[in-house]
Amino acid sequence: MCSFTACQNNPECRALYERIVAKGKSKKLALIAVCNKLMKQAYGVCKNDLVYDENYRRRKVEL
Repeated sequence: MCSFTACQNNPECRALYERIVAKGKSKKLALIAVCNKLMKQAYGVCKNDLVYDENYRRRKVEL
């Protein structure tokens, strides 16, 4: 159920949903992808004991 709300209010989740549906995939599959994105974000925030930052960008690791 969180996926529905995220698609309405979170621009990144909405873009992910629309991109997957535009590829011809089912709407249910797109919602599952949004759900996975939300779960990964929640896990990262909890694991690192951080406050959610909407403008956070992952640092690229240079080899």
